[in-house]
Amino acid sequence: MPVHTYSNWNLRSSDQEKQIEPFRKYFFICEGANTETFYFQKLIDLRKELGIHPLIDIRLWEKTGEDRNLSFAKNLVEFAEKQKAITENDFDANRDKMVIVFDGDIFEEKVQGYEELVSSIEKTDIAAVSNPGFELFLLLHIEGSYEKYIKGQETQFLKKDEKERYNHAYNVLLGATGMNAKKNPLVGNLAENVLIAIRQEKLINQDIHQMRGKVSSNVGFIIESIINEKPDI
Repeated sequence: MPVHTYSNWNLRSSDQEKQIEPFRKYFFICEGANTETFYFQKLIDLRKELGIHPLIDIRLWEKTGEDRNLSFAKNLVEFAEKQKAITENDFDANRDKMVIVFDGDIFEEKVQGYEELVSSIEKTDIAAVSNPGFELFLLLHIEGSYEKYIKGQETQFLKKDEKERYNHAYNVLLGATGMNAKKNPLVGNLAENVLIAIRQEKLINQDIHQMRGKVSSNVGFIIESIINEKPDI
């Protein structure tokens, strides 16, 4: 099975309770196999505390087997489209939304087709992009992190290290939390501060169509939209 679905939708205390179908499901599928999985699993567990409407479901599609390390956004989109067509995955094209989560760093220099990719996703679904990477969004969960680590230091985030990697956000997060975001599942607990991240994200660029050369993220914007959604049924 190419994906494992993580959800805590409509957990029932007994089998006698009526099963309710969600009005809309948001399926998150991520470029990274570890960090984003740690985070979105925790976020899903917090759905009630965040006040997400009872008829809005959030699910994480976790890549499995040979697809686990599938990355590059274009390949991820193609993979996700195939998952939509599988009946067992319970994707309703008329109501549900797929959220493709990927890093913008690869598009900073030489990879072409970013705007075409985002526009194609937005025809039916949602593109969630962090530039340079997801660790930037995680950093925003720490109160005061924008002022302390980002403001006036934006260019550092978009510089490569000696190994040609955009690792500044990862290193700053490691220093601030003591956690290796790529390996430590406890980094997912930052989701408890998602409202801080939503607020601080508004201090950086959230327009993913104008992302190149800018420290950017719209992940918090998307989560806030889901929290605020009230189904008109």
